[in-house]
Amino acid sequence: MIAFASYGMGINQGRGSMLSRRHLVAAAAAVATLAAVAPAAVAATPQPPPWLNVQDGVTQPQFAFEDAIEETVYVQTKLDTDADGRNDRVRIRISRPAETSTQGIEVPVIFEHSPYRGDLGNAVNHPVDVDQLPQERGSQFRRALAASASARGDLPGSSLDNYYVPRGYAVVLGESIGTFNSDGCPDIGGPWETQGTKAVIDWLNGRVRGYDVDGNPVRADWTTGDVGMTGVSYNGTLPNQVATTGVEGLRTIIPVSAISSWYDYYRANGLVVAPHSNTQGVGDNEYLGEDTDVLADFIAARMQTTCAAVRRKLIARQDRETGDYSSFWHQRDYVHRARHVRASVFVVHGLNDWNVKTKAFASWWERLRVPRKLWLHNGGHGGPRGTTNYKVTENRWFDAWLFGVQNGIMAEPRVTLQREDGAYTTESEWPARGARTTRLWLSSSGGLATRGPRGSRRAQTFVDRGRELDTDDELIQNPEADHPNRLAYLTKPLSTTARLSGTPLVSLKLAIESRTAANLTAVLVDYSSRAPVMVTRGWLDPQNRSSAGRSQRVRPGKAYRLKWDMQPDDYVFAAGHRIGLVVVSTDHDYTIRPQPGTKLSLEPRGSKLLLPLVSGRD
Repeated sequence: MIAFASYGMGINQGRGSMLSRRHLVAAAAAVATLAAVAPAAVAATPQPPPWLNVQDGVTQPQFAFEDAIEETVYVQTKLDTDADGRNDRVRIRISRPAETSTQGIEVPVIFEHSPYRGDLGNAVNHPVDVDQLPQERGSQFRRALAASASARGDLPGSSLDNYYVPRGYAVVLGESIGTFNSDGCPDIGGPWETQGTKAVIDWLNGRVRGYDVDGNPVRADWTTGDVGMTGVSYNGTLPNQVATTGVEGLRTIIPVSAISSWYDYYRANGLVVAPHSNTQGVGDNEYLGEDTDVLADFIAARMQTTCAAVRRKLIARQDRETGDYSSFWHQRDYVHRARHVRASVFVVHGLNDWNVKTKAFASWWERLRVPRKLWLHNGGHGGPRGTTNYKVTENRWFDAWLFGVQNGIMAEPRVTLQREDGAYTTESEWPARGARTTRLWLSSSGGLATRGPRGSRRAQTFVDRGRELDTDDELIQNPEADHPNRLAYLTKPLSTTARLSGTPLVSLKLAIESRTAANLTAVLVDYSSRAPVMVTRGWLDPQNRSSAGRSQRVRPGKAYRLKWDMQPDDYVFAAGHRIGLVVVSTDHDYTIRPQPGTKLSLEPRGSKLLLPLVSGRD
């Protein structure tokens, strides 16, 4: 399950007012700077207002937070997702400088939308220990799920208002459609959530209606209409969703640990794969067995009552049997709609995030054609920790795009990257310039080398232990020793460092000897004199060997050429270390776990590992 925060309740009465949205005149210098990056995305670049306090290119606190105006608004949508005959309304809470009322200043908005504000339900996971894989026989199960909570600010659930309202911004905290005090039903990454989020931006720009708690019309005459969105996990995914609509007024987004394709969150190359509850992706996984219906049950207690029909559709269409990509997942895939994004994008992600895995940022980043920036830290799920520089960078990004502050942030290196020792570096692009695909061929002696081996085509066999062995704790250990439940291949000790930057691939000739379905897992490992380090991993359903959207029967004993990706990464293998590939079947903490005993065989000759390396071709 996506990391979340549990938020408090409460309603403040809003005040009615007339909308007077006034775009500030673009500063010539700002247009010149940003137009060089992406001319189509810089229309009506704002100019800093004369009252704004900026020092060293960063806005400073200048308004008393204790005087801030707080109000609650219910924004009208065009949706009736709970089929009650009334259009759904989305609740938002606003904090803005008092001076927007006393002095009539207009301010931009930082908007965080969330499904986790309150009224959370009980979620029960699908069991993953099965006698047969669902590709062979359909099944539906449940399992208990635990949850945790995080701290809150003055507006419940966020510290954004504490930080940004004194600096001249309004902060809006929204409740995603179908959750907490918003009407309707959630559709987990679908078009309803997207349109519900868009309605808030439309209200801030005077295009739809909003009401206070008593039903009186409320208009936002206190804002310029320029909106920036941010949030972590699901709260960061909603900005990705709404940005693909190209909605006017959304000028920038900062998605942190955000999903760009829900298929990639719950599936991998036709295989049902769980997100991991642990930020580093090791240890027991509370989310094993989660899916869209489980997440819906968690964010909205009404899924069992008012939204029961929506829940049934999620269960039917998510398809835990084949794991195939379908129109259901296509609706929840924003990567193919990235061409419609008009807002600038500052992507933030952890290289060791096994909840929202790294493919989420990499595929999104690759498709974006707008001004963009990337911050990759070396932690797990969530934003960077242990550095104040990130918060200042976030601040400067919002200042540049929402106030038009000329602070040079777009002229700086595009990528900030944290290395294994915690130090940060900057680069012009990601994957790193100069990264080239290096082919490492498997040998029957357990080697990995840049020269393809000659000789025997004899297959090597291993047996799936299903639910009984943990991949990290057991199967990547002692790679040079024979093990009946895995195959391991190693390079010689590296004479120089080898930096991985991008998406590793494997191309293996494999056969399932005794069944018509099996899990396949490839693990990339850094071996040295210390404990092995799991660098990245990837999964495949052999029935989806030709397409994620189409299952094909596997003939027992027939060898197939199978190619699949691992999760993207940026990792330095030190000189003297060895690069290892471990091939297993069931991945204990990620995949559905059948009974042990499925026999598989791999032909090393012609099988290879493809790594995007900056150096280390020796």
